Amino acid sequence: MKLWEGRFTQPSAKSADDFNQSLSFDYKLYWHDILASIAHVKMLGETQIIPKENAEKISDALVNILADIEKGTLQIEGAEDIHTFVENELVRRIGAVGKTMHTARSRNDQVATDLRLYAKDSIVNVCGHLRTLINTLLDIANNNVQYIMPGYTHLRRAQPVSVAQYFNAYSEMFLRDIERFTDCYKRTDVMPLGSCALAGTDFPIDRRMTAGMLSFSEISQNSMDAVSDRDFVAEYIFCCSAAMMHLSRFCEDLILYSSDEFGFIEISDDYSTGSSIMPQKKNPDIPELVRGKTGSVYCDLTAILTVLKGIPLSYDKDLQEDKEAFFDAEDTLLGCLSIFTEMLQHISLDTRKMRLAASGGFSTATDVADYLVQKGMPFRDAHAVTGQIVRYCIENNKTLDRLDLFVYQSFSSLFDEEILTRVRANKSVEARKVIGGSARSAVRENIRSITKRLNRMFKE
Repeated sequence: MKLWEGRFTQPSAKSADDFNQSLSFDYKLYWHDILASIAHVKMLGETQIIPKENAEKISDALVNILADIEKGTLQIEGAEDIHTFVENELVRRIGAVGKTMHTARSRNDQVATDLRLYAKDSIVNVCGHLRTLINTLLDIANNNVQYIMPGYTHLRRAQPVSVAQYFNAYSEMFLRDIERFTDCYKRTDVMPLGSCALAGTDFPIDRRMTAGMLSFSEISQNSMDAVSDRDFVAEYIFCCSAAMMHLSRFCEDLILYSSDEFGFIEISDDYSTGSSIMPQKKNPDIPELVRGKTGSVYCDLTAILTVLKGIPLSYDKDLQEDKEAFFDAEDTLLGCLSIFTEMLQHISLDTRKMRLAASGGFSTATDVADYLVQKGMPFRDAHAVTGQIVRYCIENNKTLDRLDLFVYQSFSSLFDEEILTRVRANKSVEARKVIGGSARSAVRENIRSITKRLNRMFKE
């Protein structure tokens, strides 16, 4: 039975029904739809809009429907959408009384409420996965504070850094993702139920009562906006996109660092694949797939923004397209977070190769320039002198840590024996004790800071 068929003289064409249906994807909302309906009918009963005994009968039947779906004894099928399915099943079980459930409600505010409830739960779930990932990164960082690796700019060796500092950098990114999702939660935590189709309702409903039962912090203040607002969907998918972007950057690193050319990281065989023709191959398929799937989430964001840009107030059927983009972004992000974290828990680091690489490529040249500045030379002059020293090393096949003192002094009399130790990679790292720097003390403080902020986010 269609919820709107009374006005029509002819049944809709099957092709039209197939095109209009959303049950194939909005079935995911069944739990939240039933939850919202229970709260709605309880409010109707408490406000005496419908008899209280009828509200209780409807509520009990809805609980049973939910239980049957959960048990698998009731299949979600044969309706236009999840909302119609639930209502039809309710009427089938308890008769005409079930038809009063939709009093003072439209599918417009019903759908918006269901999706907001779902989104709130999804945000909590995503943040939990991000927390697990960050804790994994913190474990790796704690175990590698004493080791160094090259830091890169333009994919060229730039300065030596702490291995722990490198992994902490990604923890900072994922912390920001949790912050973004948490902020998104605030704007999602607004109940539209009671807005009805677009104009509100003339029934004396108690919206705050319903909001309290559904754990909404606020109720919407404009019914036209409430039924058509999908900003929270676009924001949620943007948050997913940002998290996927961070994952993708990390994957790019892992793909490079696990190659023979770098050899810094080994991805476990459990999370690698081989080649159908080249027996020697060990491929980083998981990070490659995560990197590739990032584009799919970006497409979801583009899709929802494109849908929303041309919709006049208030509700339009275009908004049905919000769910597929939402669910796809959610499923992709959660799947990627789960497998990526698993993979990360089984990587191994070749800290020797990292240390050797950190010592090459004149990565301590900045330390030479800083040394001259500390001796009184203006930075631009120090930069030029250091560049000349690097040029000398290139032309004579030398490294900064292998130059004799007299060579340094041939470029500037400000050099003394201290420079011979300052240009060592480990000394360079340890010299950077500034907050956020690469010294072991600074890195350990960064680990403590990340842990503290993470716990605060989860109120521990």
